[in-house]
Amino acid sequence: MDGQSTRRSALLALPLTGAALQARAPGQIQLGIATNEFRGFTNAELAKELAGQGIRLVQLFFTQSDSNYWKYGGRSDLPGLTPGRAKEIAAAYRSQGISIHSLAVYTTLVHGDPAERKANLAYFEAMMKMGAHMGVHTFVSEAGHYHPSGEAPSVPYDYQDEVWAMAVATVKELAAIAAANGATVLLEPIYRSVFASAKRMRVFLEEVGSPHIKALLDPANLLEVNDLDEMFGQLRDWIACVHAKDRKLHVTAGVAAGQGDLDYPKLVRLVAEKSPQAPLIVEYAGAKNYRQALTHLRGIIRQAGLTEV
Repeated sequence: MDGQSTRRSALLALPLTGAALQARAPGQIQLGIATNEFRGFTNAELAKELAGQGIRLVQLFFTQSDSNYWKYGGRSDLPGLTPGRAKEIAAAYRSQGISIHSLAVYTTLVHGDPAERKANLAYFEAMMKMGAHMGVHTFVSEAGHYHPSGEAPSVPYDYQDEVWAMAVATVKELAAIAAANGATVLLEPIYRSVFASAKRMRVFLEEVGSPHIKALLDPANLLEVNDLDEMFGQLRDWIACVHAKDRKLHVTAGVAAGQGDLDYPKLVRLVAEKSPQAPLIVEYAGAKNYRQALTHLRGIIRQAGLTEV
């Protein structure tokens, strides 16, 4: 084994904790759901609703009516979210047999203002400390989006040399914060960001070089630039979670699973084969359409000869 392979193995050696990485037999897929579209529910109401549909895993966004803190691309002071209240929220799900895979942060890591990046890293750490009270040690985010004022540059901001270097440095800081808090951060690529392709995401993760930073693959986010084989080929060793939403080609907005151009039969087979420990988390589905998305996914899983756990 050469030196690069040895280092790569060491980077990937740190295990994630929690129900998402329980040992599974070949051909099994763990299905969960993100809570960001369930804004009309309290946490207790949502836990009961999802348990009734056989869901046993959630990716928790603080968007519920009694924990409405989440701000996409920004940060929150988490008013009223004491350690005791955080434990109550976690207990609401666990009392229904539901595990919390991760907490959603989604703050901006590539902001052009160093003070803003510092504040966003502090927010990330606050979420890690709150997560520890909930028994949650995995956190998810994107690089975020930043648009400088003034005339548009000849090279888009996300593809500028200095922005790449700044992003690597910032995520190395984030990795150190995660290590100090016993946490793991999963970063999500999207074609309209610094992490614009599976290869860019893989190269970025290798440059950061921390077992505390892994990948959340959302295939719909890369549908314009990679096919599924490329996504898993580039990121296979880094994938710790997969989002299950959809997108039509040449359309910006995402949609629920089964409503776009993503090859879901192939996706579930690749998850089972290439990233068997990564849960498949339904996203972009709320009270009005999550049952349809689940029915679609469960049918695809059965047709592929796989089983849900």
